[in-house]
Amino acid sequence: MLNALDLIHRWAGGVIGLVLAILGLSGAILVFKEDWIALPHAGDARVTDPVALGAATEHLLAGAQGGESLIYASDRFGLIQLRLSENAGAYADQTGTIVTRWDSFWDRPELWLFDLHHHLFSDEVGETIAGVAGLAALLFVVTGTILWCRARKTFRLRILPDRVTRSAIVRHHRDLGIVMAPMLFLTALTGTMMIFRPVADLVLSPLGQRGTIAAALKSPTFAAGGISPQPDWRSMVGQAHTRFPDAQIRVLSLPKKTGDPIAVRMKRAGEWLPNGRSSVWFDPASGRMLGAHDALEMPQAAQAFNLVYPLHAAKVGGLAYRLIVGLTGLTLTLLGTLAVWSFWFRRSRRTAANPDYSPNYA
Repeated sequence: MLNALDLIHRWAGGVIGLVLAILGLSGAILVFKEDWIALPHAGDARVTDPVALGAATEHLLAGAQGGESLIYASDRFGLIQLRLSENAGAYADQTGTIVTRWDSFWDRPELWLFDLHHHLFSDEVGETIAGVAGLAALLFVVTGTILWCRARKTFRLRILPDRVTRSAIVRHHRDLGIVMAPMLFLTALTGTMMIFRPVADLVLSPLGQRGTIAAALKSPTFAAGGISPQPDWRSMVGQAHTRFPDAQIRVLSLPKKTGDPIAVRMKRAGEWLPNGRSSVWFDPASGRMLGAHDALEMPQAAQAFNLVYPLHAAKVGGLAYRLIVGLTGLTLTLLGTLAVWSFWFRRSRRTAANPDYSPNYA
């Protein structure tokens, strides 16, 4: 039984380990992106005055045609991101002054790294592959833990293998993997839950029946007009803050087609999600508030789902947790890379002669 489990573990690791290594490395870098984006005003304190935010919004969205969006400055990143069509965009300081522009996400490392991590540069197909890799990672953690038990007496923690031989790599893989197993499992599980909603429904089923999350996250339908030539952005930002006085304004999105509302996402004090799920909608023609939704009143399953991304991307827990998540990503990179290399390129003569050979190292 254990030999069969070992065979499955090794073959699956040899096939999909490189994908996991890419996801691990890109994720580890993205955890600290606010620290390495070296642009003027990136370290500015977050502006909280609704009047100032309304003025910056008005300046950045002057002449907007639809489809544009703003991601406002946060406590860790002092720039506003303006998103335009065709992956173009800009960063601006919190007065609305443009700091830098780009015409493609290839112009900004944090943008193409995000696409690599989430979509493997392949849109929905890449996202599905990443989700399958996440499911495989969960399997690796479970089977690896079982296989470690038979060799636990030889446990010795090493950052790198003692030698560049297959046996040394296997021992290093086994012992480093068991130490990082809880975080590897958490990272893989949260990532998979975000990609495959049925996985999230299954994990959170004790908190709500299937479909609860999707229903809670679905935006309501409103009868809205076309975008006014001069929207009253200051009034809309002010109304959003009046509706949720304890919240930060995080994202403002213009409708992509006529009849859709202007959507404002806000982060209330009790939310972990960096951009929040509390929302306010406005008529693009009149600026009138059409409705609002408080994320803290969502069903328990939906509120629990809103914790998944912050845990996965280390958006909570401060520097200590960011370091742990970053280390987890680097561990996944190391384990995945060495698994592929040792499986395909560093097979011993004995292993090559006998494919069923499986060392216990006990």
